Amino acid sequence: MKWTIHNNEKVLKEQHGYLAAGIWNQPVVSDFSKEIDEQMNGGLTELIKEGDIETKSKQVTILPTLGALPAKRMIFSGLGKEADLTFEDLRESFGALGKTLKKKKVSTLAVALDSYKGNDFEATDIAQALIEGMTLSMYEFEGYKKKSNIPDVELEELHIFTEHDPQEIEAALEVGQALAEGTNEARTLVNMPSNLLTSVKMAEYAKEMAERHDFDIEILGKEEIEEMGMGALLAVNQGSEIPPRMIVMKHQATEKWEDVLALIGKGITFDTGGYSIKPKDGIVGMKADMGGAAAVLGAMEIIGRLKPEQNVMAVIAATDNMISHTAFKPDDVITSLSGKTIEILNTDAEGRLVLADAVTYAKQHGANYLVDVATLTGGVIVALGLDKTGALTNNEPLFEKVLEASVEAGEFIWQLPYTEGDRKRVRNSSVADLNNSPGRDGHALFAGAFIGEFTEGTPWVHLDIAGTATTKSAHLLGPAGGTGAMARTLALLTEQFVLERSEK
Repeated sequence: MKWTIHNNEKVLKEQHGYLAAGIWNQPVVSDFSKEIDEQMNGGLTELIKEGDIETKSKQVTILPTLGALPAKRMIFSGLGKEADLTFEDLRESFGALGKTLKKKKVSTLAVALDSYKGNDFEATDIAQALIEGMTLSMYEFEGYKKKSNIPDVELEELHIFTEHDPQEIEAALEVGQALAEGTNEARTLVNMPSNLLTSVKMAEYAKEMAERHDFDIEILGKEEIEEMGMGALLAVNQGSEIPPRMIVMKHQATEKWEDVLALIGKGITFDTGGYSIKPKDGIVGMKADMGGAAAVLGAMEIIGRLKPEQNVMAVIAATDNMISHTAFKPDDVITSLSGKTIEILNTDAEGRLVLADAVTYAKQHGANYLVDVATLTGGVIVALGLDKTGALTNNEPLFEKVLEASVEAGEFIWQLPYTEGDRKRVRNSSVADLNNSPGRDGHALFAGAFIGEFTEGTPWVHLDIAGTATTKSAHLLGPAGGTGAMARTLALLTEQFVLERSEK
């Protein structure tokens, strides 16, 4: 989507096929709506009173102007009460607009940006919400059906009219686009079937991204993983013919590699459960078990575009979890990269195993802060439902940064307890240092606590996106399928670090 920024004075003087504007549920109050009302001889006020224009938040009305205005059609975005409007509401309002444009096959749109001003939002906030909301909402996974000969019509040109500084608007648009495109990249990865997105293909994808954004990259193959002693990752991979990959990307923003934030993703490209096999209903959809890796890759796409002044490292442990005569089994004892031994009680508790080696490897690469993201447990869904991400932490200041980033992204996080009792449960083994599955009660907590055993005091936040990585129904910011959950939160987290340094 290409955009052009124009002077606000021309918005009602030039011809447009479609002109979008915001409308509040009060009587006509903005300068823009007053001008429209005058040109329509009071027609706008009358249409609002009669309910022909919907002013409730996130509602869209298309109005043919019948020659009363230079624009052939007005598209009004309902904004509700000014005092009630949040940034998330604004983003979703633009999401509703994007879905309408897609349905109507609109290729060119003019936007009266200043008509959306209200509740102390700056024009830059509105610009970011505009491009972010519309780009997220219009995402579609093409899939693998036979293509139609009729080409799809997409929104290609956006003409933005505002009185604000064009350079500042341009910068805000670029931020919004980066956040949305990174999320959409993550969505596509989650939506891909596991026979096409293997651990090897994921590593190739990461390599292409690194080349595009000038990241340093290291990809460890099976032999190197064996030489290093990553026994936890290797155990999960034992049943597969496809070799594992440990992927490390680095965005070095300062001269010294210090104050490093590590984003760690679970990259299980398909999870059968191993010998602790999943039921027939539970195994469908396990292509999405690499949602954590997708979130990290999506975040790195955003970081690559925006280049924050924060050292960031992505670490992804990638494999599938298959069943064969070589697969690992309950009662096995394995040795992780850290040297800690693990008794296997459940081969379907594999995500925490690969994350254990990934966390250790991140620390070996100089990570000062750790955030892991994983579709880890059904327990978090039982506890929080399908619309909330569960979190555990050993460091409240780091969690507060993650939480603030999640609020800005509009991605809900809820902190779960992390107690000594949980740690004792994962240490309870007569034959090894740890066990990988203490029981079904509270197992979302035990899964996180298991990963915490490998942090060794490094500030850490664990994000369980088992419920939020996919959705069964379409919503204002996207379709059913992969959501790209946490990609924007992780990317915005880097800005929290930059902001904190600037305030010191």
